[in-house]
Order: sequence, then C-alpha cells, then structure tokens
Amino acid sequence: MDEPKQGGQLPITVNGTPRLCPAGSTVADLVAALGLWPQQVAVERNKQIVRAAERAATLLAAGDRLEVVTFFGGG
Repeated sequence: MDEPKQGGQLPITVNGTPRLCPAGSTVADLVAALGLWPQQVAVERNKQIVRAAERAATLLAAGDRLEVVTFFGGG
C-alpha cells in the first residue's frame, strides 16, 4: 500500500536511497532534480523501463522505486 504524502512530498526510493519529491512530479522532473542530462540516462520505475518520450507524462507516486543509470561516452 502506498505511503501517505508528507507535507506535499512523496516518499520514493532512487537507486536504493530514500528520497522525497514534490507531489505531482514526473520522471522527467526527477531526472532534472538529480542534475542529469536526460539523453544520458535510462530510468526504470517499479521494474518497468520508462521510455524517454514518456518521462514527462509519467507521474511519480508514493512508494515508487526507481533505478537511474547514467551512460558515459569516451574514447
């Protein structure tokens, strides 16, 4: 069962670390809050990949578990 909102904040877990995010946040908002380049990350929400095109429309919910992986290029 989802945990209740805490002062307009949603408790979520990002890469195994508990975190609060503002109610109404999307996956795209989370990526921005983490200071990451959207083109360089893959996001899994509750064991489901969130496609880049769907991040802005995917609302976060209390209790969500997210894994965010950053890609680095080099040569």
